[in-house]
Amino acid sequence: MKLNELSDNPGAAKTKKRVGRGPGSGKGKTAGRGIKGQKSRSGVALNGYEGGQMPLYQRLPKRGFNKPNRKKFAVVNLGLLQKFIDAKTLDAKKAITEDVLVETGVVRRKLDGVRILGKGEITAKVKIEVTGASKGAIEAVEKAGGSLTVTSASAAE
Repeated sequence: MKLNELSDNPGAAKTKKRVGRGPGSGKGKTAGRGIKGQKSRSGVALNGYEGGQMPLYQRLPKRGFNKPNRKKFAVVNLGLLQKFIDAKTLDAKKAITEDVLVETGVVRRKLDGVRILGKGEITAKVKIEVTGASKGAIEAVEKAGGSLTVTSASAAE
């Protein structure tokens, strides 16, 4: 076998149909677009338009509600906190606040506050002060001998 004998599998590379290149091609003159009208011209976007009939996306019922002033919390799981304490990045003896979590890189930014969730195990005795926490997280921290204080009452579950 030589380089000039190499070829792709038959039907693997399909050549593009060149429209508007003369009558012999079968797609000459109007290039298969018919005559006149909006769709025969360039720059047409009629997606979702159904000829004046109510479009499908408007006929279907809308569900749900997006609260405009919803608070977005930075979420931290207990397992992640324990991992950072084990790696000596977080000091378990000092109080862990939201600012400390941002400085150490546990969370990137506070957003509307930091919320602690109960996924994972925590064994260190820690004092945590955050905007929000789940009931399971509070129980797990207290079971480990620490304390979890929620600074804003509205954010707690």
